Amino acid sequence: METVLLSLYLLVACATLWLKRLNLRHLKEKGRKVPPGFEGSIDADTLRRSLTYALDTSRLDALGLLLDCALVILLLFGGVLAVYDRWIASLTSNAVLAGVVFFLGLLWAETVVGLPFSLYRNFRIEARYGFNRMTGRIWFADLAKSMSISSVLTSTLVGVALFLIRWSPNRWWLWLWGFFVGFSLFIMYISPYVIEPLFFTFKPIQTEGVEAEIRRLMERVGLRVERVFQVDASKRSRHSNAYFSGIGRVKRIVLFDTLLEQMSREEILAVLAHEAGHWKKRHLMKSIIATEGGALIALYLAFKLVPWEGVPGLVGLTEASLPLRLAIVGFLGALLSFPLTPLASFLSRRHEWEADRFALELTGRPLDLATALIKLSRENLANLYPHPLYAAFYYTHPPLVERVRRLREMPAAPLEAPS
Repeated sequence: METVLLSLYLLVACATLWLKRLNLRHLKEKGRKVPPGFEGSIDADTLRRSLTYALDTSRLDALGLLLDCALVILLLFGGVLAVYDRWIASLTSNAVLAGVVFFLGLLWAETVVGLPFSLYRNFRIEARYGFNRMTGRIWFADLAKSMSISSVLTSTLVGVALFLIRWSPNRWWLWLWGFFVGFSLFIMYISPYVIEPLFFTFKPIQTEGVEAEIRRLMERVGLRVERVFQVDASKRSRHSNAYFSGIGRVKRIVLFDTLLEQMSREEILAVLAHEAGHWKKRHLMKSIIATEGGALIALYLAFKLVPWEGVPGLVGLTEASLPLRLAIVGFLGALLSFPLTPLASFLSRRHEWEADRFALELTGRPLDLATALIKLSRENLANLYPHPLYAAFYYTHPPLVERVRRLREMPAAPLEAPS
């Protein structure tokens, strides 16, 4: 069984590397020609920089994946995790506390291993292409905040999970699923007020008249927006973005200050009309239902697998504690879910197409969203020539060239509030 699981892991890792290599080779072959519709906004120098940026980031990702492979083989299949498990058990007789410490240690170890990659990505690659604006102090502060939040969330989830497993041995998977649903909704609700302000400074939009136009646009489709903010994203990066946050009645629109600098009012409204489409088409709700439905199935399978006497043998062990068994089953689940990646990506891309059509119906100006996307691709050095197989597997948004082409082919629509 150990050989089978190791072979499956190596197969998934090799498939991931092969897809990345296929994508880069396709970019090298096609990426020196300006796509139709991008003339005047994308030039040869931008394409060259996009190519080298993709090469640099992909090489770093590939190196990280290879390191991950070596560590997984050492930890899981080399027996190191079993030694770590026994050491944790020797520290305390409290099973719940031991489990929390077990997973916290893995979280912190993973963070430490990733530090050199984060530093190199931000202060070498991102800086080389003019994206990084973080100081060392901001980077370290973000790291400390992220680790604190992750540690609290991990401790809560693991502690409750282990308590429920012992409290209700025959129904814990159902109780735990209910807790996960409630906890995730709670985090979505409080995130705009508690978590996001730890990383960004929120303030009203400084450009006169923009907030009023945004509110009028949202009111036409019945969206009640609590606040419209801009955030100081430029302190960290030149990358731009806009998003809705919150859930239920707590909806806020957040614009990166970099986006406000790069786009016209019409383009900003087109981007927000697209985001409004996600809300009106209930994409968030559909995603939550799909995620929680998958979580219910996964927890039930874990309920069946965790007590199985063959679980330790999957990694060459004769015995394993409950936390280690959960880690092994989680590892197995991640491998078996790999083939589902294209399905999740396809559903996400379909949502994006629906949001694009909604934006057209709302604004009546498809070219505004098209030019906004072209600017985003230029400012972010996006890959305009992803390999079709790679895009089908990983892209949660339609490839930009295809997306812009469809928008340019759409006729202008009357300004009526879409249903």
